[in-house]
Amino acid sequence: MIPFSDPSASYQSHKDEIDQAIRRVLDSGWYVLGREVEKFEEEFASFHGTNFTSVGVANGTDAIALALRCLGLEDGEEVITVSHTAVATVTGIEQAGCKPVFADIDPITRCLCSQSLQSRISDRTKAIIPVHIFGQPCDMNSIMKIARSNDLLVVEDCAQAHAAETGGKKVGTFGDLATFSCYPTKNLGALGDGGVILCPNLEKTERLRQLRQYGWDKNRESIHGGANSRLDELQAAVLRVKLKHLRDGNEKRRKLADLYDDLLAGLPLTRPPRNPNELHSMHLYAIECDERDNLLNHLHERGIGASLHYPLPVHRHQAYEGKIRGADDLPNTEAFYDRNLTLPLFPELKKESVEKIASEIQTWFDRS
Repeated sequence: MIPFSDPSASYQSHKDEIDQAIRRVLDSGWYVLGREVEKFEEEFASFHGTNFTSVGVANGTDAIALALRCLGLEDGEEVITVSHTAVATVTGIEQAGCKPVFADIDPITRCLCSQSLQSRISDRTKAIIPVHIFGQPCDMNSIMKIARSNDLLVVEDCAQAHAAETGGKKVGTFGDLATFSCYPTKNLGALGDGGVILCPNLEKTERLRQLRQYGWDKNRESIHGGANSRLDELQAAVLRVKLKHLRDGNEKRRKLADLYDDLLAGLPLTRPPRNPNELHSMHLYAIECDERDNLLNHLHERGIGASLHYPLPVHRHQAYEGKIRGADDLPNTEAFYDRNLTLPLFPELKKESVEKIASEIQTWFDRS
């Protein structure tokens, strides 16, 4: 069996460091919002540049909701995003009391299409959430230009794009705030749930720290309506270890993607786009092909854990069908979901496993 992902392999790769970090927390007797969280927040912010701070929260979904609330969005105001994303993006918008609106994706990058974004702006629109899907950076220069010309806020969803770059600048450093998930399968993954918000100024940082814990000030008086969304010390300690190895892990992902690219070249399928001025974090290696379901079944029958990201776009889920503005005009999104298939990819994946997967894909095409 070749698994789709393997968080346990990541733990084994850094076992001694992680075990020491966990022991440090256990011995400290302080398990929530202590020194480990503070140090992780400092180190994560520094990773993105000298002008940033960060706030650890319970998960990536909360990160989106708290970011929108921090920016002052009110109930019923619209936030434009994409249907080609994890449902968590939309859940976070709704959790903040806002209304999601769907724009289409670019057929090449699979990220938010600037032209479609422009067409969705209304009097109720207050913010944009571009999703750096699969680790592919969005066209942030175009998105920010549209946002600023329409007086809109921008929250970057970087859940799948830790350390990705475009034009030499890390994703998460363009918008008003940026949110990250640290779920175990992410490029920067904890051993449980976790999330972090990247902030460009101390005022937003302080407000987020209040919002994540009941809206408390330093005297534990709730001065805002808040939430309970705290990153715990154990997860922060693990993330401090993982952050040191993030660049190396991403580079291993890119090398495996290079191997996939070489082995799949010439086959009638679409490989993930990678532009010269971008650094793709390669969270997922998603191809597109005709008769996708047949190929997926072929791989599963041979013990290869291929998957779909995602089986459905958000607007086709029962909870959202027919309820979100813009969902009736997403031709590029619809086309992608008829053809997408995601192949195993994680830093510890063996070269021989990639060769086996590519060989089975070649065999399937030869028989088709």
